[in-house]
Amino acid sequence: MASLLEKMQTLINANMHGLVDRALEANSVKVMDEYIRQVERNLEALEDSAATVGGTVRTLKRKYEEFATAAEKLDRDIDTLIIKGKNDLASAAQAELNTKQELSQEYHEQWQMQEKQYQQMLEMRLKLESRLSTIKQEREKLRALIELAETKKVMVKTVKSLEGLANSGDAEINSLSEQIRARLDREDSRLDVATRNVSDEIDAAIGDSMIDLQLEERRRRLLGGETPSE
Repeated sequence: MASLLEKMQTLINANMHGLVDRALEANSVKVMDEYIRQVERNLEALEDSAATVGGTVRTLKRKYEEFATAAEKLDRDIDTLIIKGKNDLASAAQAELNTKQELSQEYHEQWQMQEKQYQQMLEMRLKLESRLSTIKQEREKLRALIELAETKKVMVKTVKSLEGLANSGDAEINSLSEQIRARLDREDSRLDVATRNVSDEIDAAIGDSMIDLQLEERRRRLLGGETPSE
């Protein structure tokens, strides 16, 4: 279980800027696709484990409540036996009460421990689902960015092939060459804007995540983990 949660944390902490840089260097979104597959596989495993732990939590809570209820009843019965002077029965009931109280305490401790782990798993799932949604969006934007860069490469080659013909003085070829250069300038501008947008959105996503974590830590410290009402 610990290793699974560690994998989840590693995926959540993955450097999104690094993923984008590697994708741009490779001129492919494959590195992002691999990250997405890893997240989806581990999300599935996390959901299965969370279902198991959740079932255990409910079982432990039920056992604790059963023993706690039985102990309370037995405690009252002992008082009644003492009042009636049935000391031998009271003594036997007291021994049974001690056992039930011990079991009740053990179930309570196990329940609380498993409940804490269960909540951690649910929080981890939400964080990972959010990260998966963000990376899928950035993947599509990056794919468009790569296609834009490929278009620029083709246009650059076209301009170079026309440079020699443009020097011949042909007005039509000169005009075509200028049109392609103008379009290339526009594509350069689009590429620059798109690149900045991807970077800015990644920074915003990471910044929002950091702010959420800081606020959550502050809530735990000030409110003892209570969720404030809207």
